[in-house]
Amino acid sequence: MPLWSDIAAEIADFRRRIRDLPVLPDVTPEALRAELEPKYRFDRPVALETLTADVMRLLRTHQVQVTHPRYFGLFNPQVREAGIVADTLAALYNVQLAVWSHSPAGNELERLALRALATRIGYDPDGMLAQFTSGGAEANLCSALSALAHRFPTWATEGVAALGTRPAIYVSSESHHSFVKLAKMTGLGTSSVREAPITDDLTLDPVALERLIEADRAAGWSPLLIVGTAGTTAAGIIDPLPELAAVARRTGAWFHADAAWGGGALMSDTLRPHLDGIALADSVTWDAHKWLSVPMGGGMFFCRHPEAVRHAFATVHTYMPKETPGGTVDSFQVTPQWSRRMTGLKVFMSLAELGVEGYGGLVDHQAAMGRLLREKLAAAGWTLVSDTPLPVVCFTHPDIAAGTLAIDDLVTRVYAHRQAWISPVVLAGRVRALRACITSYETGQKDLDALIVELERARRGDAG
Repeated sequence: MPLWSDIAAEIADFRRRIRDLPVLPDVTPEALRAELEPKYRFDRPVALETLTADVMRLLRTHQVQVTHPRYFGLFNPQVREAGIVADTLAALYNVQLAVWSHSPAGNELERLALRALATRIGYDPDGMLAQFTSGGAEANLCSALSALAHRFPTWATEGVAALGTRPAIYVSSESHHSFVKLAKMTGLGTSSVREAPITDDLTLDPVALERLIEADRAAGWSPLLIVGTAGTTAAGIIDPLPELAAVARRTGAWFHADAAWGGGALMSDTLRPHLDGIALADSVTWDAHKWLSVPMGGGMFFCRHPEAVRHAFATVHTYMPKETPGGTVDSFQVTPQWSRRMTGLKVFMSLAELGVEGYGGLVDHQAAMGRLLREKLAAAGWTLVSDTPLPVVCFTHPDIAAGTLAIDDLVTRVYAHRQAWISPVVLAGRVRALRACITSYETGQKDLDALIVELERARRGDAG
């Protein structure tokens, strides 16, 4: 069929052509709406071949190309072909994973991938429960709900108001803000998110954390959740996981490791030691769609306490299958989702195609590019402002420190040339810097050189 030939050609050619595309679009909301609204009034059919060609054109020209090797932005990676094939097959068969019996193949393929990744964390795959989620925010929500079920068994039936105490969630200023959102969603309230002090190297301070917990306890709070981040969004900082686990043990809190991006380091034998202590966590968030180079929607939640997860999510029902084969898990009983597509097929297929060693090679390459970018920035006169073994680089320039160059102006100039994407960032709530993250496994030295050229051009204010 011509339609599928065109789609196959788009997929096959995209990786080869990606460097020829501008990284950023050049379009305004008004211009795009003026183009689309007269064409798509939904008052008459549009031939699928015509529609598909137009959508491909729009996505090719009117979005930030997050799979571009010179996209040094948020954790949206260049995706592997296996992931594209997997998502296509998941859509074709419309796999429903709410219950095991509806798709034995789908459930077991996901289970294989999750068990393999659990061993990289250091979990016993037979003593834990893991599920795919929509992303890290949902996985972090699962951690809080599982902690509530574990710490306060009556919570599931009586609610937060009946606890007689105020559960507290302990984070640092560098933690992901999904914990603020989940505090609203769970009814704990945003005041339950307690921001603990950080050290000069931006890590959560275990000593200051324990002091804060004891002071809070005297004021009527109960420690619910301590969050250690393994690769912060802003600067890739890894909190002291073993020390935080020890604080959690002493205070009775649930210890959660948010490794949404940094979990990818577990695939590398070189980087994995930097995440020592993650196996001590009661639960772990890990997003495959960040550093494992699969399409969006591949979050994962791992937990060492299966019964707490079941207590948090299990429901009584009359219209779902009541009996499941021994040793199987029905997804709707252990996650916030009910209906769920097969989001884990792309992880299974990518892991099967590459193997753990192959994945480790991709991760090591990106880490090496991060180190090389630091060297090139320093050689060009830029100043590094944070340190991490992970491939995210925060930096500034003496001109910025002197007040003769504004960060926002520099970023705007970089964007105007459309050849690279970086972002401004605030560290420790006060230090403004520039941030560049290696998100593509194809980013190479020439791409780093191109970024330096763009930064220098923007710093000088060159128009050409």
